[in-house]
Formats: sequence, structure tokens, C-alpha cells
Amino acid sequence: MIEVRRQGPTVAERIRAGRFVSFELWPPRSPESAAALEVALEELTALNPAFVAITYGAGGATRERTHDLVVRLAESSLLALAHLTCAAHTRAQLVELMQRYRRAGVGSLLALHGDPPLSATDELPQGDLRYALGLVRLAREVGLQCVGVALHPEGHPAAASREEDRRHQAAKLREADFGLTQFFHRRDDYFALVEQMSSRGADAPIVPGVMPITNVRQVERMAAMSGTSVPIKLAARLHAVADQPDEVRRIGVEQATLLCKELLEGGAPGIHFYTMNRAAATLEVCSNLGIGGAAHALGKDRPRNDRP
Repeated sequence: MIEVRRQGPTVAERIRAGRFVSFELWPPRSPESAAALEVALEELTALNPAFVAITYGAGGATRERTHDLVVRLAESSLLALAHLTCAAHTRAQLVELMQRYRRAGVGSLLALHGDPPLSATDELPQGDLRYALGLVRLAREVGLQCVGVALHPEGHPAAASREEDRRHQAAKLREADFGLTQFFHRRDDYFALVEQMSSRGADAPIVPGVMPITNVRQVERMAAMSGTSVPIKLAARLHAVADQPDEVRRIGVEQATLLCKELLEGGAPGIHFYTMNRAAATLEVCSNLGIGGAAHALGKDRPRNDRP
């Protein structure tokens, strides 16, 4: 019998409770990055996030650091969402990790396939789960309260076709409590995904992921890895000022603000921000949207900015 700490609300319950913001952070890799994380966490907490997601490194590279940060958040006033990937893990390893989370009172998990470590071969040990859907089902067996899945509005880069991609995404969303999208830059990509999932019987809420652009090379590298495209006009504006960090940031915040407004006005349940462990750009977007606490966290009184 596993002793389970009393658990509070789940991520799915927070999503269904009304408009919200949430954030993604990653475990620190050094004392310097740990200090930056502490600053970001303190500033973002002022926005009263519905939940805070903690990433899991390729092949379990951050296994213990992810676990420790998730448990730390769970012991605070914040609701933690633990990322977990099945690539390069045995079933027994995954069960053990899930049971550790249950014992710590962590009831919400984002089930991902993830990337294997760079040294991994194409063949994983017998019994490993090959797809995120298997991880969703395993989490149910272990008894986790709430399981979400990652979704790709523009399609997964490894999918053979758009139709295959949509079938696969719908299959895992049907068995999940919520979906959380990869970052994207066009509102129509999100709403098309929601419609396509619903038409396939996958009606769990889908939370859009937004990443305010502050570094041109960084966002292009991440977009290439995730199969996300940067709109031509936006890319041209960014490249024209690529050597002017303040201008890149201004355009990125402006674009993210407009995208968030369009998503919320169109019926998105909330916004999940990919923060890169830095709070400032996300706080600026939230301040522009009139979200309580953002202006105070920025240390200045900022009027609501509805300009695109």
C-alpha cells in the first residue's frame, strides 16, 4: 500500500474554473540559473497562476532536479504540473517515478513521449513505452488524479501526414484530462486544432501555449525542433532588428499580447506561457492584458495596452 499525501485541486479542475494564466519553468542547471529561477518564480507568483509546469530533460537528464522542484512547489501555495517522458525509460522506472509523485501529493502529470538521450540507439529496451498514449494509460493504472498531453497545432514534426497527426493527437487527448499546446504564433492554428480534435471526439479542454519572443535565433531554433513556423511578416520584422535586443523584445511582447487577446476573445480557457525561466516578457504581456498583479510585479504602474 502506497501512502499518499492528501492532494488538492488538479490542473484540469483549475482549467475548468475560469480564465487563467499558467507558466512553464525548467529545473536549474547551475547556481546561477538557480538564482534566476528564484527571481522568476517570485515575480510570476504575483500573477496567481493556475498551475506551474516543470519540464523533464531528454531521456530523464533532469529526473531528480525535476522531481525536487515539483515537490517543492507542491509543498507551497502553487499547483505543480510534473512533465514526464517515456523515451528511454522502462515501465518500472516510470511507475516508480509516478509513485514518488503520488507519495508527495502531486496528482497532475503531463505525459510526453520526449526525446531519447543523444547516445541512445533507435531500439529501446523491451517493455518501454513508445508513445505518450501508453504513458497516459500507465498513469491511470498508477492512480494519478489528472493526466494531460502535449498537442501540436501545426502538427508533430515526425508525423507522416496531417491526417495521421490529427488521428494520433485525438487518440491521446480522448484519454486525457486536458491538452497543452506547443507554442505557436497564429490564432487560426489553435482554433483549427480545437475544431479538429472535437470532430474526432476529443473534447477535453485545450490550453494554448504562448512564448513571447525575446531572442530571434533562440525562437527559430526551437521552432525548427518542434515543427512550429514563424509567420513571414513577423520573421521579417524580427530580422530587421535582430541586432537590437530591445526592439526584438518590444515586437515579441507586442505580438504575444495580440495573440493572447485573440485567443481569449475566441474562447480559449486561459494562456500557458513558456517563460524560458525569465519573467519580464511574460509579465509585460500580462500587464498589457490587464491581468491583476502584473504591473505590481513589474515594479511600475502600467496602463492597459490594447494596441496590437
